[in-house]
Amino acid sequence: MTRLRTACLAVGLATAALGLAVSPAQAAPGDVTNVCASTLTPSGFVDVQWWNSSGCGSGFEPNMKQIKQLTGLPVGTVVNACASTYQPAGWVQVSSYYSSSCRYSAVPSFNNNAWQLRRVS
Repeated sequence: MTRLRTACLAVGLATAALGLAVSPAQAAPGDVTNVCASTLTPSGFVDVQWWNSSGCGSGFEPNMKQIKQLTGLPVGTVVNACASTYQPAGWVQVSSYYSSSCRYSAVPSFNNNAWQLRRVS
């Protein structure tokens, strides 16, 4: 019975890990996905929010983030994004500002940590 339980747990964890890895790739333009901070933000996505979650471990640093798919959005679209990732190709920074939603450090400051981005090509 212990082997069966261990095997089921391993399959469940593998399925969950695969689900996190596959979700962003299947996102439609403008879709958001929540991932642990240890997950690299994929190309074409930007970070839009950070927070703490027991589902991604423990500690004082924000360990979970919400990412947004920008690939496929029309030219002229404006989005707000955390400065924790670079803007994708075809997007320019219009302004920068401070956002409490973009605190991605355990020792935050009140310096600008977010951008307003506009799609130009």
